[in-house]
Amino acid sequence: MIIFNRPSIPDRTDYILGKSGNSPLEAMVSIGKILLSLGAEHIAIPCMTAHYFYDELTKNINVPIINMPGETAGYLKARNIKSVGIMATDGTIHGGFLKAELEAQGIEAVIPGDEGQRKIMSVIYDDIKANRPFNLDNFKWVEGELREKGAQVIILGCTELSLIKREGKTGPGFIDAMEVLAARTIEISGAALKDDYRELIS
Repeated sequence: MIIFNRPSIPDRTDYILGKSGNSPLEAMVSIGKILLSLGAEHIAIPCMTAHYFYDELTKNINVPIINMPGETAGYLKARNIKSVGIMATDGTIHGGFLKAELEAQGIEAVIPGDEGQRKIMSVIYDDIKANRPFNLDNFKWVEGELREKGAQVIILGCTELSLIKREGKTGPGFIDAMEVLAARTIEISGAALKDDYRELIS
């Protein structure tokens, strides 16, 4: 496994929302080509928002890129989930690509209202990205909203939100898209999943 970590990549959400003209695409393509030169046979991108650029990345990098939104939607479809809530950045919500992948699998995508989205962005940016304790009340408020709208399962669609699940604070009925990506990466490599990771819905 080759890990390329480049924190200086421009913020994906700011670019998607038009708050910045500094596209992260060139930096991501550059990293992909370096990974290819080092012998990578597949690429996993542990950032949901970065998948907004998935089509352009696959055109410019001559190695398969695992589609985290598509893999997550497929995993839920295989388990007959009909309605799914999304907790993610504004970039992922407004970009619409995760919602589109779910709907392509016949799954209803449920998103927070404006207040709920502000709360989840605060958890992501003001708390976890800022290395502060996350506001569990805000997280649970958004969960309640999505459940009321009919979400059977809620996708943790941002790397930062994975930390809440890791600490055992989510409760049942969640799926971490990062875990789906990790599991698929292991399967593609030809290795076997541990039994604990065969069922990813909490």
